[in-house]
Amino acid sequence: MLKCPNCQSKDIGKIGINQYYCWNCFIELSLSKGIINTHQVEEDGTLSSLDDLFAEDERRFLS
Repeated sequence: MLKCPNCQSKDIGKIGINQYYCWNCFIELSLSKGIINTHQVEEDGTLSSLDDLFAEDERRFLS
């Protein structure tokens, strides 16, 4: 099960192919090659990467 690297919540909703949304801390997650990419949704709808806030091992998805 996918877990948010930011808040550790499992309250994750699927919004597209390999795209998810954390309903606890309101960030968007995408999964690529076993790595979770994190994004903040800005007011204008664009995404800003939050990946630099987490070590790669924190973003690794182990199924």
